Amino acid sequence: MAAIALGVLAYLRFFEMKQPSTEEARRQTQNVVNFDRSKISGIIIQNGDEKIEMRRRDNRWRLETPIKDQADGSLIANLLSDLENWQKDGTISAKEIEADKGKLNEYGLNKPKLRLKLFGEDRPPEILFGKDAALEGKMYVRFENSKEAFLAGQSIKKDIDKKPEEFRDRKLTDLITAQVSRVSLTTPVGEMDLQKKGDHWEIVKPLRARADDQKINDLIARITTARIQQFVADDHGDLHPYGLAETRAAVTLFTQGDKQGQLLQLGGVPEKEKDQMYVRFAPRGFVYTLPKKVEEILNTKPDDLRDRHLVRIDTNVLDRITIDAPGKGKTVLARKDENWTIASSKNAPANSGEVRRLIDTLRNEQVTKFVEDVASNLPKYGLDKPQLQLTFSSFASENTAETKAGEQPFATVAFGKVEDDNVYARLADEPFVVAVRRELLDQIFTDHLQWQELSIFKFKREQIRLVNVVTDKELSLERGENNQWRWLKGSGEIDQTNLQSMLNTLSNLHAARWLGATTPQHGFGKPQLILTFTTSPDDKASHKLTIGAGTSDGMWCARADQHEGAFALSNADLKALKLPLVSHATPSPSPSPSAITSPATKP
Repeated sequence: MAAIALGVLAYLRFFEMKQPSTEEARRQTQNVVNFDRSKISGIIIQNGDEKIEMRRRDNRWRLETPIKDQADGSLIANLLSDLENWQKDGTISAKEIEADKGKLNEYGLNKPKLRLKLFGEDRPPEILFGKDAALEGKMYVRFENSKEAFLAGQSIKKDIDKKPEEFRDRKLTDLITAQVSRVSLTTPVGEMDLQKKGDHWEIVKPLRARADDQKINDLIARITTARIQQFVADDHGDLHPYGLAETRAAVTLFTQGDKQGQLLQLGGVPEKEKDQMYVRFAPRGFVYTLPKKVEEILNTKPDDLRDRHLVRIDTNVLDRITIDAPGKGKTVLARKDENWTIASSKNAPANSGEVRRLIDTLRNEQVTKFVEDVASNLPKYGLDKPQLQLTFSSFASENTAETKAGEQPFATVAFGKVEDDNVYARLADEPFVVAVRRELLDQIFTDHLQWQELSIFKFKREQIRLVNVVTDKELSLERGENNQWRWLKGSGEIDQTNLQSMLNTLSNLHAARWLGATTPQHGFGKPQLILTFTTSPDDKASHKLTIGAGTSDGMWCARADQHEGAFALSNADLKALKLPLVSHATPSPSPSPSAITSPATKP
């Protein structure tokens, strides 16, 4: 009995859940029709002698009568939505109509011209549309085999009282650009094949080359977003009048697994509509006109679609950058989490910002010219023995199912001879010779010292205990136990403000950039400033900063004993380090002439 009781309760619960709420039930009683739009599979509109039939297959609507073509899905969706929300504004009962036999004729519902029939599970009866009512925006309707009539809005009549061609889809294809994985082009200059591999496009005919992803997508979008201007004819008749009897130019779009593709054939220009051109779209079997702008496809050449970027660098897998300049050694930069190290210099910290700048520069660098499609004479361009070679690699510390442990190069760029404002370059896995800006070479440091991090000293100001300053004279100061500074060499009152500014700059000193190995031109033989300091009373390892000659861009050459090489120091930092440490008393101002009392005016 308990089980039966539970079963009854479950049934009642299920039954109640299936019942509409009070508000929903009220709304449904006011609807002209109630149906489930997802179960509607067909629509027939009878408008006098003209019949329009549309059927849904695989969630796509097609016109079946009086012409077979793709139907406008958004227009049909709007019709079904309006039907769902179509409300009764009044009811004329069957009894009232029976009492006055002429009422159906009066309402135009006896033999109406316009009728709507839906197909599918739980479909409503056929709807008959009569005359407009005296109330503005209202009309009379009834169902087939029913004497009862309703007063309702005219929205549905406006949705269906159309010519057959108005239900045709003016969007050429239902493909979207992202679905296309291959493109075949036939133009007056030849044939081209484009293939998508992963996230990028490639030209596979008439040559194999990287393609410009944006340009390919733009080309595809011209077709996938094209709007039909005119419905001209089906493609079973004579196509000569439209310039389509022979394939002068065509584009075929393929999706994954589609071997036939969607063929768009381009034809001539109509005599009256010079801003349009005839096209034949094979999947729909019709001749249409499209805006003449689609003709730009005819002028497409392989070089127009080539990727002009020098190299593709996938930063998601980039772990190593190797800079190899014969005679200057090899520099290996390695990624460590979000930062970089100089792996070829005992994994010393690298200037990560400079590494990222190099990566961004190379990713955005575009070739100035495609020189040769077949690199048959590398010595001509200095690429048999390149002056510089960059290798980009991923790195795995141990074997996995996908990769082996170690470095896996994925792109190598070689730079050859410089000619005028260009330098010749070549990717190792491509047969082409290209030219890029000569200035690019200046942005790739071949000296490993130039990749060092910019931080020279990393201390707190309070850690510095002793400072020795040598300019044209020598001064030494020491911090006492009470943090008060005193002279070890020097005299006079210490300028505490200048001293603190100097210590702030010194303790957290940064290079503006690295200059590379030290040379006589850096002026360290005759320095203008030498700063030596220690960070604790028993610190036997002192830290030394030497500042030499000026640079061409208004900075100063400097070196620190704890770092190899020379760096550029900003003018502001040098001024802070050279602040006078002896306080000079400000002389009393001379009395102004007006304040001097002359003998003649003495009281």
